[in-house]
Amino acid sequence: MAVYTEVTEAALQAFLADYELGELVALRGIAEGVENSNFSLQTTGGSYILTLYEKRVDPAELPWFLGLMRHLAAQGLSCPLPVAGRDGVALRQLAGRPAAICTFLPGGWPRRVRPEHCAPLGAALATLHSAGEGFRAERPNGLGPRSWAPLLDRCRAGGDAVQPGLIAELDGHLSGILGAWPVGLPRGHIHADLFPDNVFFLEDARGSPRVSGLIDFYFACTDTLAYDLAICLNAWCFEPDFAFNVTKARAMIGAYQALRPLSQAEVEALPVLCRGAAMRFLLTRLFDWTNTPPGAMVTRKDPLEYLKRLRFHAGAKDASAYGL
Repeated sequence: MAVYTEVTEAALQAFLADYELGELVALRGIAEGVENSNFSLQTTGGSYILTLYEKRVDPAELPWFLGLMRHLAAQGLSCPLPVAGRDGVALRQLAGRPAAICTFLPGGWPRRVRPEHCAPLGAALATLHSAGEGFRAERPNGLGPRSWAPLLDRCRAGGDAVQPGLIAELDGHLSGILGAWPVGLPRGHIHADLFPDNVFFLEDARGSPRVSGLIDFYFACTDTLAYDLAICLNAWCFEPDFAFNVTKARAMIGAYQALRPLSQAEVEALPVLCRGAAMRFLLTRLFDWTNTPPGAMVTRKDPLEYLKRLRFHAGAKDASAYGL
């Protein structure tokens, strides 16, 4: 359950008094997500999402996230738009937590990713990268390559209990990744967490899926653009048996390149970017797996799913492994 902080009706009514959203109709907790408390908010003025930001999100960074979302929405990207109160302020306090209301996006995320989802996703990712160009404030990637060795060190005590020999294998992979990590590639604002549950789809008149919105920008940062594509290849293009689906990858990359062509340097760097993306999510999952006490309200995900991805990328000699 992703509702960690309960909201009383009295507190909610007082909170909504600062907005021009009409009268409260209903508030329902949303069970998906692991970082924040999310609620579906219905008022006489419409449908919204209410988010209370929990302790894993730095309150000092929230203005950057909300500012980026406002900018992207103004540039035509379909993403949640923070709603300002009567005083023009979107970030407020509710139940002792920083809180914000955002517009509601229609659609649903795909429980089973099909090749038809991957081209719209690639186009949406390229649109996001282009739309972010005018947003001048930057946010460093706190989970970028510099964080991976310290994160692995914090997993050493319990890592081999997850799988014997795991830490030694990760040491080898990480050394190779950091030694080959590219510099000088195009940079900009990236989502950095564009998993299927953060992309909403609707069907068009022909029954084909189209992206209706991108959500959950709370890992967004300023980093290498092609790294964001590598994250998506990891998240969208592996089958349940962890076989890589090159058809999905080709559709995603092709649609991305139709809007933002990759440079030759980006194409050549794709295998190591994919290895790095797999390492990032493996390590954060491994950290949660080995450091979360029993009973804590954090949904642990299997880190070994990303070990299998990492091994695939380590065997990729060049970008032809991804359909290029």
